[in-house]
Amino acid sequence: MNSKAITLTSTVTVIKPFLLELQQRFCDILETEDGQATFAKDEWQFQEGGGGITRVLSEGQVIEKAGVNFSHVRGASLPQAATQKRPELANLPFQALGVSVVVHPRNPYVPTAHFNVRFIVVGDEQSNLTWWFGGGFDLTPYYPFEEDCIHWHRIAKQACEPFGNSVYSEYKQWADRYFYLKHRQEARGVGGLFFDDLNVWEFDRCFDFMKSVSEHFMLAYQPIIAKRQSEVYGERERAFQLYRRGRYVEFNLLYDRGTLFGLQSGGRTESILMSLPPLVAWQYQWQAEAGSQEAGLVDYYLKPREWV
Repeated sequence: MNSKAITLTSTVTVIKPFLLELQQRFCDILETEDGQATFAKDEWQFQEGGGGITRVLSEGQVIEKAGVNFSHVRGASLPQAATQKRPELANLPFQALGVSVVVHPRNPYVPTAHFNVRFIVVGDEQSNLTWWFGGGFDLTPYYPFEEDCIHWHRIAKQACEPFGNSVYSEYKQWADRYFYLKHRQEARGVGGLFFDDLNVWEFDRCFDFMKSVSEHFMLAYQPIIAKRQSEVYGERERAFQLYRRGRYVEFNLLYDRGTLFGLQSGGRTESILMSLPPLVAWQYQWQAEAGSQEAGLVDYYLKPREWV
């Protein structure tokens, strides 16, 4: 599809079926990996137009909670989260389509993972359209393995390689900056990819990049789930997992663009907050024992580094 020939209808018609199929595929993979629990399905309507499908898996033997959300919403005015860099679009109608995934495994040795892709188009058929893609994926381990971090980033790099030699480096560094808790001066995890405002290529190439990121997410994550789900753990590891999940909650509520976009647009709160873990803990001024695995997470793994 040539960018000059793009219409509102054509973009939605091409992207929506891909996202719906992607949602189903991710649910199938996660159900197979868990081996016990299945996803509940909840269809909902957006007040201004459109809606979505929220699918949540709870209390599995491997996955404590996972959410795979599809949304296609329409609105009369683009939310503030999307207009800070585009004030000229503030009062224009928009459509937003996306799939988001968050997996909170039960075993503390299996990392939490996040994935999101989205497409936003602003305007209508009678005016010039403004559109862009965004998304990415990142890994949040509690008891990391270096080989897993290397594997994660190797697959992320493979997703980017057909689109230019500098793409992985650029979007990896963007992820390091984005998935960062400023008030803690600490990374959320070991990063991955993050991109937004993507429209520098023609529509088809941008869409192909979004598809490549989507295809590589489970290639990066599923082998880690399979490898680490049988690691032996006890109360200490479980308590640390719940404590570190607090950082995940803080990031999502304070900084996450998708969360802010959804809440500012009047979206469905239950679906927006499906990313939050089922159990979490905060402890006042908790400190890891020097030289421990828990200390190593922050001292080594949560520092930006070149994994591949």
